[in-house]
Amino acid sequence: MSNLEAFNRDLEEKNLLGYWNIVRGRGDDYEPKSSFEPCMWKWSDVSAAMVKAGETLGPEDSFRRFIGFRTPSLRASTTHTLLLGAQLVKPGELAKAHHHTMGAIRFVIRGGGAQTTVNGEPFPMEAGDLITTPSLTWHDHYNGSDTPIMWLDGADGPLIKFLEIGFGGRFEADRQPHSRGVGYSAYELAPARPSWVSRGAVQPPPYRYRWEDTEKTLKNLGEMPGDAYDGILLRYVNPLTDGPTLPTLSCEIQMLRQGEQTKAHRHTSTSIYHVFKGKGFTVVGDRRFDWEEGDSFTVPLWREHRHGNASRAEAVLFVMNDKPVMDALGFYREEGT
Repeated sequence: MSNLEAFNRDLEEKNLLGYWNIVRGRGDDYEPKSSFEPCMWKWSDVSAAMVKAGETLGPEDSFRRFIGFRTPSLRASTTHTLLLGAQLVKPGELAKAHHHTMGAIRFVIRGGGAQTTVNGEPFPMEAGDLITTPSLTWHDHYNGSDTPIMWLDGADGPLIKFLEIGFGGRFEADRQPHSRGVGYSAYELAPARPSWVSRGAVQPPPYRYRWEDTEKTLKNLGEMPGDAYDGILLRYVNPLTDGPTLPTLSCEIQMLRQGEQTKAHRHTSTSIYHVFKGKGFTVVGDRRFDWEEGDSFTVPLWREHRHGNASRAEAVLFVMNDKPVMDALGFYREEGT
């Protein structure tokens, strides 16, 4: 055994670590390297799994009938900072009220007629709607319609787990009382708003971004040049501050027009995509993902990627990323390639 090996072993026994062992072989020039590879989840697989879950599990068997999108190297997560999966609520079912430190979003992909109640306000749920449940807001879901409803659940759970700051709890009843009327927040947070609404809150208020409004915006901007890397890209902003959707994550909707192909770029934020409409492809590094409606996939940080529309109609992608965290810490960087 060499003197250095003996010294390293002595340090290890004392719970110490020499810097020379950390940087060995790395050199002085290096770039970010994600801990996971891009992954795709096909709608045919997700849909079949959700149908099976609906047949196998009742509300009494599972607090939430949720199936997560798991990246193999991350074991129980979608990316290192964010998670995404699908939730199914059948007619007459209630997902009981609780809250948690995680900030979460619901993007409705199938069905309608249900509602989620957040901090006492009922929010209708229709296909294409995005509804937020910011950190520690009480929320429950109820499907009073005669058809099943399915949505994407997105959250910053992996980040919360890494920081070891998670709190959670059940509400005193299965459902919250409705202390605000349907649509109350849309009036309270409109451009002409009450004087008592403060812009100083750290967490944004719960909010429903209606697909009806989003679709109109996409159509009206469809003739604009758009972004060279993302086509027509809309960001769901905090209605109080115009900042990101939630402090830890940003939600976006992206439209690629017929035959449109974007330029390649990369950035230090990680993104999760869901194909809401259309079909096309995304090239991540040297891998090509051909996608169609209902598919989901990831683009890890600092990976070159570009998109293309392979259909005769517009392709619409719902996007969730961790850019707000990178921005807040001063770590965001982007470059065309």
